[in-house]
Amino acid sequence: MSFRFPVRRGLALAAVAATAILAGCAQPPPPPAPIAVAPPPPSVSLSPRLIEQASAYRAYVDKAAQITPAFTDGASIALSLKTGESYEPHQLLRGAIAYGAVVALQDPAFRAGVRTYVIDADQRRTIAYEIMKDPAYALGIAGAAGAAGLVTNALGEDGKKLLDGGKAVKQAAYDVQHYAWSKSDVVGREGRLAMAKQLSATPIAGDVDITAKLQSAVTGTQPLTLAASTAAPPYTPMVVRSLAVAALAALGYADDASLEQVMPIMAEPNSAQCLNMSKLNLYQCLAVARPHYEDVFCLGQHVLMDTGSCLMKSVGLAEPAPPLAAPMPVTRVVDKTSSRTSRHHRHKD
Repeated sequence: MSFRFPVRRGLALAAVAATAILAGCAQPPPPPAPIAVAPPPPSVSLSPRLIEQASAYRAYVDKAAQITPAFTDGASIALSLKTGESYEPHQLLRGAIAYGAVVALQDPAFRAGVRTYVIDADQRRTIAYEIMKDPAYALGIAGAAGAAGLVTNALGEDGKKLLDGGKAVKQAAYDVQHYAWSKSDVVGREGRLAMAKQLSATPIAGDVDITAKLQSAVTGTQPLTLAASTAAPPYTPMVVRSLAVAALAALGYADDASLEQVMPIMAEPNSAQCLNMSKLNLYQCLAVARPHYEDVFCLGQHVLMDTGSCLMKSVGLAEPAPPLAAPMPVTRVVDKTSSRTSRHHRHKD
């Protein structure tokens, strides 16, 4: 009896063995692709350079508002003049807008209104682009009226402090004439004018403590203490630009990386012209001022009052007359030949 090998069965077993060998050599299937996770929305941030500008503005206003009319000699007048003169108009304007942006971010409704657009990256980018193209676009965001009210009150109150302080100092130009020292000529008049021009062209640095306070206000860790207020449109360019920068900060587009696009918003021609005019009037006033009491007049009128008026006008809180040349204080001189008191006015050229 012969034995037959089952051919078909042998072939099947061989195929199974080959498949097993090939399976052992094959690579494992790739893992499933990870599910894309959207990055978290950016936090509210303002470029340190813009916060520094806001700090410089705040520091100047605080110091200038402390100038008092209690002058005792020429040195005290010179020191107050130096304090009041120490701002460059365009820097002060940028600082006012930056400070206004920090103030606008203190309105919870406006801050929340802007933050609704940060979830979707494309929408966030689109809103930021529209604001950069037209700052008034920020006025359509929920809460804008409340933020505009805060900016109007904050900058307007700063202006009023300077204006009121300037009125008191200007009055002192007449009051100090009771003292003989006030009628003495200022020593080094040319140098005094040169210093005024130098200080008016030199940017000032912000205060360290103020800078830290403003940074905390931007992030929301320590908000500024401001009274809630709502302002109805139309808004001035200063208010509009402050809100625009605030909105960009809440969208994450006011950091250093976006500074080139933000800086054009930090200019406002009308307010710049007003501040420049106050400086020109100051130079003209100092150029002809001789006795100390006339320097007091220049300080009160063209440093404090004019600058305060510009700030108030910039937010539409008031419409004071633009800075104009004003007559010097009246000097009373006794005419010994007629025993009568005559009045002499000194005018600027």
